[in-house]
Amino acid sequence: MFSWLEAALEDLNQLVFASVPVFGVDVTLIVIWLAIPMLVFTLWLGFVNIRGLGEGIRVVSGRYADPDAPGQISQFGALTTALSGTIGLGNIAGVAVAIGTGGPGAAFWMFVIGFFAMTVKCVEVTLGHKYRTIDPDGTIRGGPMYSFKNGLAARGRPKLGTFLGGIYAFFAMAGAISLVQVNQSYSQVADVAGFDNPVAYGIGLAFLVGLVVIGGVVWLARVTEIMVPGMALAYLVGVFAIIFTNFSELPNALWIIVSSAFSGEAAAGGMLGAFVIGMQRAVYSSEAGVGSAVIAHAQARTREPASEGLVALLEPFIDTVIVCSLGAIAIVLAGTWQGDATDIEITSQAFAQVAPWMPVLLAVAVFFFAYSTLCSWGFYGLQAWGYLVGEGPKRDAAYRAFYISSIPFGTILSVEAVFNLVDSAFFLMAIPNVVAIYIFGGEIRRDILDYHARSKAARRAAKEAMR
Repeated sequence: MFSWLEAALEDLNQLVFASVPVFGVDVTLIVIWLAIPMLVFTLWLGFVNIRGLGEGIRVVSGRYADPDAPGQISQFGALTTALSGTIGLGNIAGVAVAIGTGGPGAAFWMFVIGFFAMTVKCVEVTLGHKYRTIDPDGTIRGGPMYSFKNGLAARGRPKLGTFLGGIYAFFAMAGAISLVQVNQSYSQVADVAGFDNPVAYGIGLAFLVGLVVIGGVVWLARVTEIMVPGMALAYLVGVFAIIFTNFSELPNALWIIVSSAFSGEAAAGGMLGAFVIGMQRAVYSSEAGVGSAVIAHAQARTREPASEGLVALLEPFIDTVIVCSLGAIAIVLAGTWQGDATDIEITSQAFAQVAPWMPVLLAVAVFFFAYSTLCSWGFYGLQAWGYLVGEGPKRDAAYRAFYISSIPFGTILSVEAVFNLVDSAFFLMAIPNVVAIYIFGGEIRRDILDYHARSKAARRAAKEAMR
């Protein structure tokens, strides 16, 4: 029925992922486009992804909270809202797809890319928070589109900023249609519950998403502050059960992951193929360089953009470096990646090895992962829509209706078509967003280093005062 749409999405995917041959492996240009700023900014900022980790934890704990600062939600609420969009099925299905396609070595490269992605997330969020728009009534509007608009306006190029912001907003609206979450959550729920009505599942999920999306960012933050820790815990319980059940094989599993990352025998073209696949899935997991999480972090209540940038670097650390790595170890220990399954079924089979009821736990976690991600992306898409057509109750309602009604299609299209759409939209968003962090990189570097120095001096002074 939708063969024409699936064919069109395949063509779009091939266009977006144009590649060049490197040592016999086709390396997509967009992967190179994202890998370079990760490495460049990590070196240029003196490994802020390591030096700023402790400060990010202190900030998100509320130690420096300023209740009178402009913003609609706390910095912790901004982090959980952003995490609800990133700790999703990219961490479950994405890891399974990466290993199933690129071998265990792809998981190693996901870990590496997640480490460098922390820096890019810090930079893009600092930029987005600095150039957010604050309406007279206190409403916050932010995201890469506003980074372009307000940042270039400050440099005397308002028309160029508005135009480039519009390009990002257009791609963001396409990226907001998070059909992977619907597709893969239905796959797992249908498998464990014997449920065989994809349309009904999609409509029911759409209804539940609508309850949160209509409530706005404040309600979204309240929901995610509870949901994100709970759903992550449910998933990690299963992962640790697999690890502890096969604990004696842990050293061997780690060796397989690391050695496969550098092996010429790895799937999909050896070391370079594993890297490319790991890179694509790591970006989908962390969204670093894509700019979507900037929309959530721009809502944070603080006067220090760099402090929110340091909070943001916790995202890839949690969702990719920790959650994805643990999930990959569990899959390799279980050995289910070597079978015929290619998506979330790989993870489900691994859970089933521990106990027959474990896939049910995975299904619960998967459902809430998908649900929270869909809620967050509903807000992201609304912000992009508002930038393009203007804000207003009727216009906002029109977008919400479109977004909610698109959700059931995720259960109808094939998993290949769904991933083609998501990957294409995600990486198209990365093109203007990376341009933005290059344009404003110098001033953002100064802001981050200045904040880090002031924070360090304040902590030193506080310690001396206590003596």
